[in-house]
Amino acid sequence: MTQTTAICRFCHATCGLRVTIEDGRVVNAIGDIDNPMYHGYSCVKGRNFHEFHADPRRVLRPLQRDAAGQLQAIALPAALDGIAQRLAQLVAAHGPRAVAIYNGTFSNFCPAGVMVRDAFMDALGSPMRFTNATIDQPGKPVAMGLHGRWGAGPQAFADADVCMLVGANTLVSMWGGIPAFNPAKRLHEARQRGLKLIVVDPRVTETARKADLHLQCLPGHDVELLAAMLNVILTERLEDAAFVAGETAGIEGLRGAVAPFTPERVAAVAGVSATSIVAAARLFATARRGNVTAGTGPNMAGHGVLLEYLVLALNTVCGRWVRAGEPVPNRGVLFRQFSGVARAEKPRPAFGFSPPLRVRGLGETAAGLPTAALVDEILTPGDGQVRALFVVGGNPLASFPNQARARRALESLDLLVVVDPQVSATAQLAHYVLGPRFGFETPAVSFANEGITVYGLSIGYQEPYAQYQSRLVEPPAGAEVLEDWQIFYELGRRMGLQLAWRGHTLDMANPPTTEALLEHFVRRSRVPLDEIKKHPHGAIFPDPQPLAEPKEPGWPHRLQLGDATMLAQLADVAGRLPANASEMASSPLTEQGPHAPDALELLLVSRREHAVYNSVGHHLPALRKRRPYNPAYVHPVDAQRVGLEDGALVAIESSAGAVTAVLHHAPDVRPGVVSMAHGFFASDDERRAASTSTLVDDTTDWEPITGLPRMSAIRVRVKAVTGE
Repeated sequence: MTQTTAICRFCHATCGLRVTIEDGRVVNAIGDIDNPMYHGYSCVKGRNFHEFHADPRRVLRPLQRDAAGQLQAIALPAALDGIAQRLAQLVAAHGPRAVAIYNGTFSNFCPAGVMVRDAFMDALGSPMRFTNATIDQPGKPVAMGLHGRWGAGPQAFADADVCMLVGANTLVSMWGGIPAFNPAKRLHEARQRGLKLIVVDPRVTETARKADLHLQCLPGHDVELLAAMLNVILTERLEDAAFVAGETAGIEGLRGAVAPFTPERVAAVAGVSATSIVAAARLFATARRGNVTAGTGPNMAGHGVLLEYLVLALNTVCGRWVRAGEPVPNRGVLFRQFSGVARAEKPRPAFGFSPPLRVRGLGETAAGLPTAALVDEILTPGDGQVRALFVVGGNPLASFPNQARARRALESLDLLVVVDPQVSATAQLAHYVLGPRFGFETPAVSFANEGITVYGLSIGYQEPYAQYQSRLVEPPAGAEVLEDWQIFYELGRRMGLQLAWRGHTLDMANPPTTEALLEHFVRRSRVPLDEIKKHPHGAIFPDPQPLAEPKEPGWPHRLQLGDATMLAQLADVAGRLPANASEMASSPLTEQGPHAPDALELLLVSRREHAVYNSVGHHLPALRKRRPYNPAYVHPVDAQRVGLEDGALVAIESSAGAVTAVLHHAPDVRPGVVSMAHGFFASDDERRAASTSTLVDDTTDWEPITGLPRMSAIRVRVKAVTGE
């Protein structure tokens, strides 16, 4: 029995762990108290991550669908030969664009996989690459492209006086605003030094319970709330006038665009008081330092790009960026996250990249290709139709919008290859399922939380931290599994392709090692990887140039507060505000909507839970014990209106579909709302599977730039299931 350190890869937080290995198997995992970033923190998912490795249902040998439609084990070389042969036939007949790849959550933790998957698609000549980044928050990088990026980065949480979270429950989700690396400890310490926390959320979440000011709004109105706060700040002249004048453009356009969003008009639709809107705006604007960040729920509730643009505008109007001469919290260790110069960087494209997709007028954006359009790309016949799909570490049937259409698309493919350690709902439809090496069976480096800072504001390490982990254990005896990069390397060899990544040509005769690929991936790191390896608990690597540099004289670029596309969308939202006091008094969203005698009319919102991570891990005993199904949380007042008891089985219906779920009374949920985890899929209990994707209509209501359909704040009917 030995103990060593490790990097958890259950989610994006990648916490530092201390693991116990016995007879070549990890038997225990806890937070590493000696890790200088996480300070011993770990969650229940991470503490049970090692159970994946020895799970009796793990895919240890390739599976192929036989003539009877059943998945049967076959030898690894035969599986790779069969996939390569079929892929070559499809490319020859229909061109490389007929091949697509979807990289899900579990594909994000291995840099070698990132490199070789891209190299494989490059060698094929296919641009059809989709990721989970465009399922819930693609508005973040798109808005950053429209607004502009600040070279010295945002002000750090460590010295913030105020933090505003819009639909972010960081203490559970490990995402946004509060650093996600032992967030409870960081929030506690910040509150002790005087930080004020503002939370906008229809639930009294774990994070909202700690708030100094909680706006428990109706879901789907975060854009109006942010616009109203900007209106208050600009009307009362609370903005950072010097920063706005010296570093931005378009302030007058923004001022005019937010003018219709008075606190009184917005209060009528958002279901909060005008007084609380004004108080939140003043508290945020009058603080010395801080940030506002938005989470998953409001991003999925319509107008995701506009929401994130207003988040950036609110930060910029209040000057929440590091200035020349101030410390840059983390310029980067493995990657250079920021230039370190206090200036608006040269603009980067936000959307409109070529080639465009064939459907909905959509194309690639700064977040990538819109995953919500992949189903249409499969179902729409004609030149360029997607006929083969690789799914790596994801579960589209559970996470894609409109589950019925997603199933139809996946079943129509000529070739579906799923790389996953379990037979997921999507894998059950596959022609081939390949089990990968993963987790503690592969080396790791803490790259994700550095690279993610280009994705959104106040996300990622705020200290110059890095950690390396070698491979700790081998797969179970007799397993035929490869790391996901090896799968695509071997397919490339069988198809006669030459793989290359950013100028690095792979030797197709002599396979590289994962360690060699990692070395190349971080070859330009500020701290050499060999030095990082000397610190098994991870380490903080101080930056020799910690202060932001001043911009050059005559620097031409400015942060954009008046982007025409965003202001046009804002004008559309303003047009739906009540026009006068009479309309405000009669607004249907100020109180409960009308209910049928046997059903509730509610708004469905997404949520995060400690024991739930989308569709992953529900079969693990410790997690299944905590949450074996996906509850529908409803305020007791709503439930009592139609006699729904706690624990009742209910049907939830939308315009797109219906699911059954177990209802729980939850006083923390605002009346008029039903709250459920997104992406959940318990395939062994269809009555309680309750995948909310079934309820998403992806054909009529989507964000025009990213294609993201409304996946939260969905109107649904909840009623008892009879005959149970």
